[in-house]
Amino acid sequence: MTKHSSLLSARWLRIAAAALLFVAVSASAQTRRGAKPDLSGIWQALGNANWDLEAHEAEAGPVPSLGTLLAVPPGPGVVVGGEIPYLPEALEQRRKNREARWTDDPERKCYMPGVPRANYLPYPFEIVQGTDTILMSYEFADAVRIIHMTDPGPAPDWSWMGWSVGRWEGDTLVVEVTDQREETWFDRSGNYHSDALHVTERYTLRSPDVLMYEATIEDPKVFSRPWTIRVPLYRHVAENAQLMDFKCIPFVEELLYSDIGR
Repeated sequence: MTKHSSLLSARWLRIAAAALLFVAVSASAQTRRGAKPDLSGIWQALGNANWDLEAHEAEAGPVPSLGTLLAVPPGPGVVVGGEIPYLPEALEQRRKNREARWTDDPERKCYMPGVPRANYLPYPFEIVQGTDTILMSYEFADAVRIIHMTDPGPAPDWSWMGWSVGRWEGDTLVVEVTDQREETWFDRSGNYHSDALHVTERYTLRSPDVLMYEATIEDPKVFSRPWTIRVPLYRHVAENAQLMDFKCIPFVEELLYSDIGR
């Protein structure tokens, strides 16, 4: 066999191997067709949406002697279209919330954050995906919620994390969240809602380690129309990735209960 014929033979062997690999991959993909993406893992948002959902500049913190320790970092905003469409009569309450944000933000008091805020707090959360239910466990305040993938009926009562009912639209997990307590805020700048809040979440894998999160907000008591935020979530890939305990209730006992017993 000549050198030229040997090269041709090796070339055809590589082509044949590639063709067999393509057939095997295609067959494997066909067997998985119809399966839903597995969102299980530990995820966390980056950026400064928790400070303010809208675009904002850096600001000094409430204690000048602490310098930059409590300074507000700037952020480009995560609201699609740039602005939250408040009703004119609701703007005054947001103004009051913003003025009192250093004392009245529910996060300061270790209250469970509600939806969608729980997903862009500066703490990780874990998704455990089952068939009939999906568990979301949050590091902050030990908050937990269950997404029911079959109709569970009406919510038994109002709650901090609401009542979540999910479905799949193609490869996107869609979750309707209702019956949330009105005390939660959307961020540290005082953006708020009423007891009429309805949140539609959409979770879509952009890659194995990037999950695009969208939440459409509807509240006719506070907003003139529905509006949407969009925040990428990133998977923790460290070898020791795990959800840690951030039991913040002991940190706020003096703040919340200092008047008891006086």
